[in-house]
Amino acid sequence: MANQSATLDEVFHALADPTRRIVVSRLSRGQASVSELAEPFDMALPSFVQHIKVLERSGLVRTEKVGRVRICRMTADAMRTAEQWLADQRTFWERSLDDLEAHLAAGAAGGRTGRESRRSGGTSGE
Repeated sequence: MANQSATLDEVFHALADPTRRIVVSRLSRGQASVSELAEPFDMALPSFVQHIKVLERSGLVRTEKVGRVRICRMTADAMRTAEQWLADQRTFWERSLDDLEAHLAAGAAGGRTGRESRRSGGTSGE
């Protein structure tokens, strides 16, 4: 569990930056060299490489050197871990909101809220 938490922290940290999100989106269409990925950004290549390193540490991206070119590609495991965590959170909150909706509907159907009923002593016609 602690290892999964560390992975999630790294993934969300990596995805918190807009530059890295753009890189992930680009790599979802296929592999690319670091130079190709850096092209649209107005930053020095060493600065851009730091973004790639963060993505590598998170497990979202894997790089390999082919000759003089470093090729980047997406890896699915880290994203699956984050996706599962988000799905678990969504399930919890949907269930909680459904319970709240049912509770509010039951209160509306009874005509009184619990607080009004307690204030009047729970009797009607007083």
